[in-house]
Amino acid sequence: MRSDREELVRRILLDNYESYYRLAFSYVHQEADAMDIVQEGAYRAMLKADTLREEGFAETWVYRIMINEAKEFLRKNRREYETPDENLPAAEQYRDPDLREALHGLPEAERTLIILRYFEDRQLSEIAEILQENVNTVKSRLYRTLTKLRERLSVSA
Repeated sequence: MRSDREELVRRILLDNYESYYRLAFSYVHQEADAMDIVQEGAYRAMLKADTLREEGFAETWVYRIMINEAKEFLRKNRREYETPDENLPAAEQYRDPDLREALHGLPEAERTLIILRYFEDRQLSEIAEILQENVNTVKSRLYRTLTKLRERLSVSA
């Protein structure tokens, strides 16, 4: 029999599957690998559901697990993912090659900020929860990252 927390996590996983897939795909740019990341993240979330402290933060907790899974996948497969794949999905909304190149030139933490804010349309408070950082820290990092991104785009223009 499932606990209330397991049921909550299961429902969150089902409701947000596409979002988790887009997040994973933004890291690896391969359908099969993104699906593996989401599957592994879902497995870990269900396995650890009873360790969830506050049910109100369950969605953020699962999102964080997915980010950690994507990072772990990249760490384990570093050589394979040193250069970005050109087959990006329309859902990522950055078909412009200059923007794509500029985004992939960013460090992983900065790219994650941009993806969460502009491609996943997350609020700054949600991003802060997901990344386990202060909202003001997220704001300043996002501002610096956007400045860096604009500079890269102006140089390539």
